[in-house]
Amino acid sequence: MSKAIAMVEFLTVATGVTAADEMVKTSEIELLEASVVCPGKYIILVSGDLSAVRAAVDAAKSKYEERLVDSFVLGNPHESIFPAIYGATEIENPKSLGVVETYSAAAIIQAADEAAKTAVVQLVEIRIAKGMCGKSYLFLTGDVAAVTAAVEKAKADIAERGMLLDTTVIANPDQKVWDNIL
Repeated sequence: MSKAIAMVEFLTVATGVTAADEMVKTSEIELLEASVVCPGKYIILVSGDLSAVRAAVDAAKSKYEERLVDSFVLGNPHESIFPAIYGATEIENPKSLGVVETYSAAAIIQAADEAAKTAVVQLVEIRIAKGMCGKSYLFLTGDVAAVTAAVEKAKADIAERGMLLDTTVIANPDQKVWDNIL
């Protein structure tokens, strides 16, 4: 039994709330977040044993497929994802800056996981569709080679799903930029 996280993202609030109820009734999972994000989409973030999480997500996806925007299941999420989601990451010595931007909330968490597992980088922030018209972004830092590798891996994985909006790597951001981000 392994710990997993997952997200299902729906076009409407009504479908999202109904799907969240379906998910927790399907299997023993923890409901980490179920909320409205811009522009009126609904995200459901859950955790638990991999098999339970997968069953809950599959139930929601199959029953409400016509309103599904995106989803993922991660069987072994990188430990830095949650601090980055909740704004609790402390960065003491920022170096180069990587930015990944996606069309969906689910895609950005997958991008963050891929980036963090690809190279030695620190996830700075994961912004999940709030105040972004449904788009999401990820900031990460580290040595320029590591940030480049992490961004390229995330970019390739998300582009395959059609959810990639844009990416960039800035080798040496000005301190004024870092002050604004951190």
